[in-house]
Amino acid sequence: MMVVTVFVRQNDPANQVVVEMLNRLKDDYPHQLAVVPIDQDEGLRLAYEKDAPVVQVGPYRLGSPFGEQDLRVTLGAALDRAKHLNAVGDESYTRRIERGRKVSTADRISLWLSNHYMLLVNFFIFLYVGLPFLAPALALNGFSAPARLLYTIYSPLCHQLTYRSWFLFGIQPYYPRSLAEVQNLASYEQIFNVPPTDLAFARQFTGMEEIGYGAGRVGYKVALCQRDVAIYGSLLMFGLIFSLSGRRIKSLPWYLWVLFGLVPIGVDGLSQLPSLLSFLSELPVFRESTPLLRTITGMLFGGTTGWYLFPMIEESMRETRALLTQKRTIVSQIHS
Repeated sequence: MMVVTVFVRQNDPANQVVVEMLNRLKDDYPHQLAVVPIDQDEGLRLAYEKDAPVVQVGPYRLGSPFGEQDLRVTLGAALDRAKHLNAVGDESYTRRIERGRKVSTADRISLWLSNHYMLLVNFFIFLYVGLPFLAPALALNGFSAPARLLYTIYSPLCHQLTYRSWFLFGIQPYYPRSLAEVQNLASYEQIFNVPPTDLAFARQFTGMEEIGYGAGRVGYKVALCQRDVAIYGSLLMFGLIFSLSGRRIKSLPWYLWVLFGLVPIGVDGLSQLPSLLSFLSELPVFRESTPLLRTITGMLFGGTTGWYLFPMIEESMRETRALLTQKRTIVSQIHS
């Protein structure tokens, strides 16, 4: 028996009229009736509110206003289609009908994920940006093996250059190259007495090597560079704001993402690449960025990327929620 679904707004007097018409037509067009309220689901409301009550049977949809004759035509077409597909033994049609009459474990998991995906996204971003700060804490307290493991895990994901990273528990929070011209701080060259073009040392040094300056120690390097910390930190910040807003923030236009997200970080990052080459690094036309600029451009990129992507993901998840909520309601009614 075919299933007829009616999508309704609460307290709409037209709902009862449509249900009564469908009940009168049951003898001529045998069907099971399922009534799906659309008010509590944003996806259903966006899809059906304009034409509600809406009758859906198979691939045929009938939006208000309509009369009994319109219902007869729609139900007749759906019934003829079902008879034809059954007669020719269409296996895909049979499987679709069977899937539509039960809520599977995969459906339940998909519905849960569509409702809670931002919880998982924020949690994993928090872990990703938080664990690099755990490495210095572990190193400070003598847990060198797990600290070294964290540095090793993040090494393929980030350059970890000493002069472009944050340090904890030391005399300075960072050790910029002299080319950056940061005032009132000892430079990387002064502290380590190595050229900044020695990338092997700049990557491998973590602070556990016992190199000090004056009476203090340099501290321990965070396992993500300054720019990456800013990128993922701001991505997490927007993710939390997006979640607290009920996921109602609209997506940032792509051209604003390019203008404020990609361009600043591209200019700041690419312009300092030649300074890593020993035969070019002393030329005055090249530059080294500062921790402040890396943080600002990283935050702009991370924040605008979240603003651009998360609402787009929400649109897809909203459609998934609507379909699965609709299916769950229909199944509960036809089996009750």
